[in-house]
Amino acid sequence: MDRIVFFSESQLSGRVPRDFENARTEFGWSIMLDAEWCPLNDSPTEKYDLGIVIIPKNNPRVDLYKYRLFCNKVSVMQEGPHWYYQDYSVENQIHYLNTIREADWIYCHNKSDIKYYKGLGCKDVRVMRSMMIPEGLDSQYGSQYKDGILLGGNFVSWYGGMDSYLVASEVEEQLYGVSMGRKQEQEDMIPDIKYLPYMSWRDWINECGKYKVGVHMMRTHAAGTFSMNLAYHGTPCIGYKGLDTQDLLHPQTTVELGDIFGAQKILIKLYDDEFFYQECSEQTKNLFEKYYSEEAWLEDFQKVNKEFNNG
Repeated sequence: MDRIVFFSESQLSGRVPRDFENARTEFGWSIMLDAEWCPLNDSPTEKYDLGIVIIPKNNPRVDLYKYRLFCNKVSVMQEGPHWYYQDYSVENQIHYLNTIREADWIYCHNKSDIKYYKGLGCKDVRVMRSMMIPEGLDSQYGSQYKDGILLGGNFVSWYGGMDSYLVASEVEEQLYGVSMGRKQEQEDMIPDIKYLPYMSWRDWINECGKYKVGVHMMRTHAAGTFSMNLAYHGTPCIGYKGLDTQDLLHPQTTVELGDIFGAQKILIKLYDDEFFYQECSEQTKNLFEKYYSEEAWLEDFQKVNKEFNNG
């Protein structure tokens, strides 16, 4: 693989190990590509074939010219949903648009993002699938005995937590919620949800293997790691279409945007029909290996990025 470097607002430099404690998607990418990290405001001491710039959500004023001094090609990685930049000031929105148009190409999260970025005037748009490195995780497929429903997000529009709650409440089962930065104080007043404490990425992935079903009716489409993490453990996840990890890994438990009624019917069937549940569980295990194993990820990356195909 040619030399690649990620530029981000983190202060990481050099490579991260396979057992990196906080191996979220962006670090999974760098591990797969044997890529290095460099803070956005630093200047590398070496030359690279490709620089991948992650523009900070809260500070979009990035100048790609600086990175061209050290990289033959410069791309921009989608950060958050494709519409996120529209919450910036008008001046910063225009600056962001000019920046991504200057990139040699854009890496986006989902096929549904491609036409959007092309409509913004980007020269070349490519999907980089989400990635998780299994190093140091509990055994795949999680606990043999699973129970409870894991809700994927809090009660704000970003995560669609109320949609998830209304779906999950259709069956008599204990509900478990996650504690994220957007969690509202009043969520703890909901009596039938037990909230999990904040935990490290590695502990979180292991935790995902304990539950029978996941429900994540999130309209904000980005990397889609929740659907992917559950698939790793063979846990069916109910969610909306448009997210690659949901569409590819959970085809029988995916509904049209806003179809809460359809999602409720699927959840009831998962609990009433053991054959259907086992079918969905086995299917998502197999699809994870097909699309998101390390071998499948690298094959897809080389197919999409022919400049970096050594084969």
